[in-house]
Amino acid sequence: MTVDTHQNVTEAKAQAARLLLAFRHGNQRAFDDSLPGERTETRELIATLVWIANEAVDKVYLPGVADRVLRRLASRSPDAPGWVPTDEEAAPHVALLLESVRRQDTHTVGELVSATPDTTFLLGKLLDAVARLLPLVPERELRRVIVELRGGTPPAPRGHRC
Repeated sequence: MTVDTHQNVTEAKAQAARLLLAFRHGNQRAFDDSLPGERTETRELIATLVWIANEAVDKVYLPGVADRVLRRLASRSPDAPGWVPTDEEAAPHVALLLESVRRQDTHTVGELVSATPDTTFLLGKLLDAVARLLPLVPERELRRVIVELRGGTPPAPRGHRC
């Protein structure tokens, strides 16, 4: 990429800032849309460099300050949005996510997650939903799931012999 004018430099900085903001906020769709080119190797290299840049930004700025600096850089390109949405309202409705999981509709689940601007809000709402549902789970089933999550072998259901 040849950058020969002040305008090109400004646009390149804005594009890099949008990419880094999308990465920092877990916005997979905005991140993927901002990656140039079709070649997988190029996209993987850019994703790795963004990860390194994020580590550097985290060491230099406080989290809120870093986002403000990146948003200011991103807003300097007149042809593209200067921000990556991180609004809680932009998270998909968790009821739709739960219904899709129950239907084993992996396509819809993937679309909902990738379209979520800031996955922290989605995870928070999902955790709240699980906490509300947990008292309804029979104690034996809950113990079985916990044992599985810890890497153990769940007890056999009653009436079955192994």
